[in-house]
Amino acid sequence: MPLFGTDGVRGLANGPLTAELALSLAQATAVVLGQGRSADARRAEGKRLTAVVARDPRISGEFISAAVEAGLASSGVDVLDAGVLPTPAAAYLIADIDADFGVMVSASHNPAPDNGIKIFARGGVKLPDVVEQRIEAAMGGDKLQPTGAAVGRIRRFADAEDRYVVHLLASLPHSLDGLHVVLDCAHGAASGVSPETFRDAGARVTVIGADPDGLNINHGVGSTYLNVLSEAVVAAGADVGIAHDGDADRCLAVDAAGNVVDGDQIMAILAVAMKERGALVEDTLVTTVMSNLGLHRAMQAHGIRVETTAVGDRYVLERMNEGGYSLGGEQSGHVIMSEFATTGDGLLTGLHLVAEMARTGKTMAELAAVMTVFPQVLINVRDVDRDGVKTDEVVQDAVAQATARLGLTGRVLLRASGTEPLVRVMVEAESAEVAAEIAEGLAAIVADRLAL
Repeated sequence: MPLFGTDGVRGLANGPLTAELALSLAQATAVVLGQGRSADARRAEGKRLTAVVARDPRISGEFISAAVEAGLASSGVDVLDAGVLPTPAAAYLIADIDADFGVMVSASHNPAPDNGIKIFARGGVKLPDVVEQRIEAAMGGDKLQPTGAAVGRIRRFADAEDRYVVHLLASLPHSLDGLHVVLDCAHGAASGVSPETFRDAGARVTVIGADPDGLNINHGVGSTYLNVLSEAVVAAGADVGIAHDGDADRCLAVDAAGNVVDGDQIMAILAVAMKERGALVEDTLVTTVMSNLGLHRAMQAHGIRVETTAVGDRYVLERMNEGGYSLGGEQSGHVIMSEFATTGDGLLTGLHLVAEMARTGKTMAELAAVMTVFPQVLINVRDVDRDGVKTDEVVQDAVAQATARLGLTGRVLLRASGTEPLVRVMVEAESAEVAAEIAEGLAAIVADRLAL
């Protein structure tokens, strides 16, 4: 198995993801990303390379980030320790201070025992597959081992959070005055910065899930447990609820009645608004194969073209960069607004979503009605041969039959997870009953044919 998945290196902290692995990965990163013209130019000026390191608040992030920083400093890289901050904040700061690269220690929406290491290149962009492969290969090679004054220094990035907040507020097209927002911070990296930013933007804020203790991240709260937010919004009589995940690169919402507004609906709202003000480049939205059929139909009705990619915001971003597009994302709530960010940013997305409420005077339910969500059933089939999804003839035949049955009224997607040992079976149809029937049938075939 390759070390890197669809979003960096991830696993059980102190299981496969050890301090030794983090140290080695950081040293290899210094070797690979320390090459090139910009790095050579810095050295010619007598300067060391610089990296930003941040983490989410899970307890294992303390020793893993320490190992990462040790690996970088021992390789002659100066480290700016940004402490606990969202992933998109780390990406922004790398670009803002023109650092050579950066590292985020987080397992995103995964439970507290897991952790992960995400590496960003200059400009705060995620690494392409080929560079990740070079880093993995370099872990078995020679390390940089400067001595004396040539070793790197580790310093606290004292104004990291302030820089990020100022950036977010400067991006807003409209204040949030008069709106009551409930924020669910998932006991994660947004627990401090998100409430502060929404209040500074003018919103009245009620906060839940903002008491991280290192062990409760994503536990029963956040974007993967929206029922808690729904109840809080209704109880508070708020206008809208915004949910982040552990590292705050996602944003999902609920309306005043507690109904979920997912990433597809959020993208639809933002796409239509951006088109109206001429900010949607080429009138194009980039999303993944997992996005709801209803999104495609809604965009077609508004004259917006949709381009699809493989699952993963990195692939969305690659396509956005290729076409120069300004909006893309995933149903899960990773939304990329390339004018302001190089990766999914849950705070940025939430702020702009609520700003659209303020600008139009519409409720979240009224805005979300821009698209009709097709019933979608997703079944995760575990302990199966993930590669067999593309090669097993019986599975492929079953998919073809289901696709033919649905015609233009739905679709079928089977996908091997990039981060977990399972196959995802997704079916959309005009009725939930039909979607469930087909999904359950396909899941049974996958479990039978591809069992390990």
